[in-house]
Amino acid sequence: MNNDHIGDRYDHPMRHRTADAVGLAAGTLTDAVFADPQRGHPVALFGRGVATSQESFYRDDRARGAMFAGWWIGVGILSGVLARRLGPAGTAAAAFSALGGTSLCRIGDEIADALDSGDVDGARALVAGLVGRDTTQLDEAGICRAAVESIAENTSDAAVAPLFWGAVAGAPGLLGYRAANTLDAMVGYRSDKYLQFGWASARLDDIANYAPARATALLVGALSGRPREVWTAVRRDAGLHPSPNAGVVEAAFAGALRIGLGGQTVYAHGVEERPRLGDGPAPLAADLRSAVTLSRHVQRATALAAVAARTMTGERRRHLP
Repeated sequence: MNNDHIGDRYDHPMRHRTADAVGLAAGTLTDAVFADPQRGHPVALFGRGVATSQESFYRDDRARGAMFAGWWIGVGILSGVLARRLGPAGTAAAAFSALGGTSLCRIGDEIADALDSGDVDGARALVAGLVGRDTTQLDEAGICRAAVESIAENTSDAAVAPLFWGAVAGAPGLLGYRAANTLDAMVGYRSDKYLQFGWASARLDDIANYAPARATALLVGALSGRPREVWTAVRRDAGLHPSPNAGVVEAAFAGALRIGLGGQTVYAHGVEERPRLGDGPAPLAADLRSAVTLSRHVQRATALAAVAARTMTGERRRHLP
């Protein structure tokens, strides 16, 4: 049997994986240098499309919401397929579009700076860009808690998860994931309006973030040097949180930083009493800075692991007989 034809069969996928690895590295470095653009961000443009189409597509119905979610996630995946055809540059652009960890940490630092200078109003305005809750009445303690919880959750959602899916499926994984996460942020609420229509978007985002959230918790334990505290907090407290993934990463950060998170949270659709995560006191500005530092460490470790995983997959393909 001529093995040359078998080698040819794997040559094209192998090239894809090599390009993906290079593109993941380049996109991550681009995000680290430039962060999210203030105007014309691809995710913002995607969000506008979602918002515009929702006006005519909306029905208070799960099936209708599932069709809506499937359509827009399909758009994300197809965009990734087209981006992949451009080689490493296309994957780099997809990674840059999907990642948001650098902007997350910069805003966290700015909030801590504002609090240290006594500018509570400025800090409150900044944290409003990170969270979906009502921030108008937050005091310094509430601002720090909201910021740390957002840093924890978005370390997974905006950095670890897109890199995870980029390692699994390249550019289609990156943009398909970002589409699912954006849909959840826009319609995945437990409000009267979105409880049914947003159900599929919320569940798909839960599924997409399940493995990345737990990988984030493992990295938090390893990189913080407090794996026992992290494990204790996650095992004991994470299941009390209404989100199967946010509870894991928020509890992990609480254990690593030896702080307490959770409590009353005010949203536009009502007030929620979030469970206590961790044993320590409420976070201060210094704890917020520690959360940002820890998030950066987790993001860098994930980027290295994602590039290595995609590279090794390509190498295994190349050496198949």
